[in-house]
Amino acid sequence: MPWQLASASKLPKPEIETAGVEPRRGLRVRHGSGLSSNDFLKKEYTMAQASARHILVSTEEKANELKTAIEGGSDFAQVAKENSSCPSARMGGELGTFGRGQMVPEFDQVVFSAPVGVVQGPVKTQFGYHLVEVTARQD
Repeated sequence: MPWQLASASKLPKPEIETAGVEPRRGLRVRHGSGLSSNDFLKKEYTMAQASARHILVSTEEKANELKTAIEGGSDFAQVAKENSSCPSARMGGELGTFGRGQMVPEFDQVVFSAPVGVVQGPVKTQFGYHLVEVTARQD
């Protein structure tokens, strides 16, 4: 990561004072990072977030079959409800909003690089094969 966090007790006293934040507020940015605690408090540096939906199946063949159906006009949410083995199936595969690193790496990589609104996959993970559609992303 381009920045590192350290506890306030490990920072030189002058840096704590110039950070503009009371030391009891918790974490501070480590000296030499080029960022101040105020940068994070002002939310100038936000983490990437995405919203996505998916369909989880046990075989690559089934994933390809469902992808073809969706590309042919079938409703993603309905296909998820009828075929996905994930509990999110009852919500049409909706996973909500999440940040980088909250999902398994293979899934995360697709969600934070694929175009919004385009079905991706099959994506193989430890859980099976996913069809993934990014519904929104804030980089």
